[in-house]
Amino acid sequence: MLNYEVEPALLAPLVPRGTSLDLEAGRAYVSLVGFLFLHTRVLRLPIPGHCHFEEVNLRFYVKREVGGEARRGVAFIKEIVPRWAIAATARWAYNEPYVALPMRHEISGPAAELIRESCGFRTAAPASDAGARQPVVYRWRLAGHWNSLSVGHAGAAATLLPDSHEAFIAEHYWGYCRQRDGGTVEYRVVHPSWRIWHGIDPQVDCDAEALYGRVWADVLTARPTSAFVADGSEVAVLRPTRIC
Repeated sequence: MLNYEVEPALLAPLVPRGTSLDLEAGRAYVSLVGFLFLHTRVLRLPIPGHCHFEEVNLRFYVKREVGGEARRGVAFIKEIVPRWAIAATARWAYNEPYVALPMRHEISGPAAELIRESCGFRTAAPASDAGARQPVVYRWRLAGHWNSLSVGHAGAAATLLPDSHEAFIAEHYWGYCRQRDGGTVEYRVVHPSWRIWHGIDPQVDCDAEALYGRVWADVLTARPTSAFVADGSEVAVLRPTRIC
């Protein structure tokens, strides 16, 4: 998760109806996030050839007040997956801004060991030097060129501290998506709190203007405000509900 502080005015036109920007001490953030999905099921059923895949998304943070409760969530600027069927299904079910591009990943170090132990999924061997950068890398191919985001990590993962910056980024348990008619759907995302490694030497090599537009190219060519790697967990994405 590579996180960039931005002016709230940049995000205001993208905020789904019925929500407002979620700010940390008055600061707005966008995050460039790489995920590895493993053993994925749709309506409890595995879809052959679509159980393990990468995703890279550019997201920001919103909230909705419901009966005095603040539902803190995410909204997406764009999401990249490697298979057309995944992108088409997400666009149809949620109207999420998905595109399909060739993708690959490289995971080494403690995160790779965790995946091997918990999921039995093949990853790179751990780096021999415990103090090395040990990167997590996601790549996607756009217009004939491989783009990437990467961040190093080392040592043991730490529990998220309440009210920390990392908790603000990671602990949003709702999704909000603008619909074609201007309305909004809301869906709940259920998972336990993740542990994190603080990022080492975050890097983005991306034609951000071609993928996201000029304004986001300016953001993503700057150094991230913060970066970290999360250990992940089982996750359930519940059915969407229209709120307006």
